[in-house]
Amino acid sequence: MRSYRVGIVGATGMVGQRFISLLQGHPWFHITALAASARSAGKPYREAVGDRWAFDWEIPAEVADMTVLDAQNVEEVAKHVDFIFCAVDMKKDEIRALEENYARHEVPVVSNNSACRGLPDVPMVVPEINADHIAVIETQRKRLGSRYGFIAVKPNCSIQSYVPALTPLMDFIPEKVSVCTYQAISGAGKTFKTWPEMVDNVIPYISGEDEKSEQEPLKLWGSLVDTADGPVIENAKLPVISAQCLRVATADGHMAAVSVSFRHKPSREEILQRWNSFETEAQRLQLPSAPKPFLQYCEDPSHPQTRLDRDFQHGMGVSIGRLREDSIFDYKFVCLSHNTVRGAAGGGILTAELLCAKDLIQAR
Repeated sequence: MRSYRVGIVGATGMVGQRFISLLQGHPWFHITALAASARSAGKPYREAVGDRWAFDWEIPAEVADMTVLDAQNVEEVAKHVDFIFCAVDMKKDEIRALEENYARHEVPVVSNNSACRGLPDVPMVVPEINADHIAVIETQRKRLGSRYGFIAVKPNCSIQSYVPALTPLMDFIPEKVSVCTYQAISGAGKTFKTWPEMVDNVIPYISGEDEKSEQEPLKLWGSLVDTADGPVIENAKLPVISAQCLRVATADGHMAAVSVSFRHKPSREEILQRWNSFETEAQRLQLPSAPKPFLQYCEDPSHPQTRLDRDFQHGMGVSIGRLREDSIFDYKFVCLSHNTVRGAAGGGILTAELLCAKDLIQAR
């Protein structure tokens, strides 16, 4: 049986809290270190979180009295872990420096942050889409001068509703995609208690989100190319994506309304067949968090609904509905995923499982 010591850096934030919750009872991963800012360091986790615990259930007893470490004290955290999940609220250059410091101290980093997503030797992984991209880790290790440590990142939560739905259709060559996302307040690290202004409200702007939603899918669909230092990721050229991202008054669950044109237009039946039969490396490896199935198509035109469908496959699956022909594009449809499970902590855990299964993370 696999067994790994896991640290959570950024443990007091909403995504860190979600990591803690999802790791309860995990068959491979056991929390042995929690780290956060200097103001939380030295306190029991329960005290460090205080009234910011975001969920209806109690803080798990396993971690409630665990002493929080200083996330900047990399050497101390490294003593307790085989790898870390990182979800911190800092400036991008500070996050990159922190994550690379852990990697150089031979601690693999599975990151929820965006600071390293654009680097061609850092795999941005959704295991069902681009598991092969982990091949660039050896290239990254050369750059960092590490033997064991590295950084792998997960993509932005906004794209994880619609990119999985488009992926089984890539051989039809989607050329143009227009997407509008409707994103829950937990994506901003908020609840209705901490952000009452969002009740009965929509905000038509999320800083940086449109750009991430247009660019990050191209890295997921990118190719491995050889360089003198080893393989790196070259972004795909197509499709061209236009995105608008809105913050809406729902607690959890990101929805996307998608319109797409293909070079080779498939039939509706072909699209449904691809969605219904989509199985990937994550399922074949029987990773503990891999959903079976990953995608579901909802025949009822009133679905997917945020409250009713976001927990499909324990929040790790993607729900699709309302597939129909479009008067401007070829087709349009709606997708839904759970933004703090599949789109954040759960996706990070699945990525870590893949890295362990491929022996890129090892118990020490």
